[in-house]
Amino acid sequence: MRTAYRVETVRAAERALMEGLPEGALMQRAAAGLAAACADLLGGRRAGARVRGPGVSGARVALLVGSGDNGGDALYAGARLARRGAGVTAVLLTPERAHRGGLRALRAAGGRTVDATARAASGDLAEAAVAQADLVLDGIVGIGGKGGLRPEAERLVAAVRGLLVAVDLPSGVDADSGEVPGAAVRADLTVTFGTYKPGLLVDPAHTHAGALRLVDIGLDPWLPAEPDVTALHHADLAELLPLPSAESDKYRRGVVGVVAGSARYPGAAVLAVAGALRGGAGAVRYVGPAADAVIARFPETLVHTGPPHKAGRVQAWVVGPGLGDAWDARRDLEDVLASDVPVLVDADGLRLMPPAATRTAPTLLTPHAGEAAALLGTSRAEVEANRLRSVRALAARFGATVLLKGSTTLIAQGTGPVRVNPTGTGWLATAGSGDVLSGLTGSLLAAGLTPLDAGSAGAYLHGLAARRATGPGGTPITAYEVATALGDAWADVLDGPAGSRH
Repeated sequence: MRTAYRVETVRAAERALMEGLPEGALMQRAAAGLAAACADLLGGRRAGARVRGPGVSGARVALLVGSGDNGGDALYAGARLARRGAGVTAVLLTPERAHRGGLRALRAAGGRTVDATARAASGDLAEAAVAQADLVLDGIVGIGGKGGLRPEAERLVAAVRGLLVAVDLPSGVDADSGEVPGAAVRADLTVTFGTYKPGLLVDPAHTHAGALRLVDIGLDPWLPAEPDVTALHHADLAELLPLPSAESDKYRRGVVGVVAGSARYPGAAVLAVAGALRGGAGAVRYVGPAADAVIARFPETLVHTGPPHKAGRVQAWVVGPGLGDAWDARRDLEDVLASDVPVLVDADGLRLMPPAATRTAPTLLTPHAGEAAALLGTSRAEVEANRLRSVRALAARFGATVLLKGSTTLIAQGTGPVRVNPTGTGWLATAGSGDVLSGLTGSLLAAGLTPLDAGSAGAYLHGLAARRATGPGGTPITAYEVATALGDAWADVLDGPAGSRH
């Protein structure tokens, strides 16, 4: 599991660690890890690089150096690369405030420095150093930086033609929130120290970070047990997924009820049921006007015309996909919300949900950014700019667990860490994919998972299935293809590196 902590927590851990270390030792640990990552990248050993590196010896490296420790990390790493034969030039954005010890180390190793504003008859020296470099280190601002890049830094970043490595965090993004308030670095690789920061895992900042590499500098003993953000791995999912025992029957495995579809949107019912049938529950009950379409595709489904409370025993409900806004849609929604079992509310259910809806049983809301904006009374752009704040606000306002769909899907309760889903692909932005996710997640609820775990597992499997469906080249997919690939995604998790649970 990846864990991420806010800047204030990281700073406190660093202070505690440094009390027991010689002066400068922590920066040297960071610089050593940073230099090693750059050497790997220059040697072509890092996947996903835009350009294959030439190797360290003879490589041209430029350091974009701001004030403070972030610039110091870049300078000391540059000194290590220079000692291995790289030609290193440090471009100093604030020469008078550059890290003194780092400058001495770089110059002693044969590196050179240039003022960011330096001009000569031959042209702009700083821009030329950046443009000609095989690799550029972004040491402009650290994790405490606020706001976008200043014009001089933005100009130099725009001149980069080689590989770009961010030191701890891409400059211009917010470490705590993942916001990108202005111009910001887009890195090929971000080398972060001690622990991940929330912004590295959450869009829009996540897309600026490129590949992530964590350097252990010894912070773990001083970090609190509960992080701010987590991202699950295969092994974590394998522990969550419900597996039947020899004594299982369909009721012990859980029965999920699906209230979805309408005369206008019968396909939403089919897709929600498709996800539910592949989500681990023992049976699916469908309630709504699309029974014929559902049975035609999935004859194992139990169907009922409604109302939901008369459909039979269920351990969880899914309500909302393609429901429309007719009077019976509102009736069925209120019927489901009045039940004493876990309920997942999606799509039209979110739009029709009474503002004062309160439940004692667990509730999971699954909005996309537009739906979240309507629930919060703000704009879609605001939700997408600060996804962490938005998902936390929704969870607090409705007293529910919230799965906020999008480029990075987040799952939050009223308290505790926010979970970030690490799987998925842009091809999931296709009609009906959310209906599949709702059915899948509802089935996991019925099988006994908590809303937080069901939302996390559902999003993970959904994203993994989409990756499988797109294939190695990344081709367009349909929602039904995602549903069809869920079985393979489930098998991938159970048979992953942590070993099989079969």
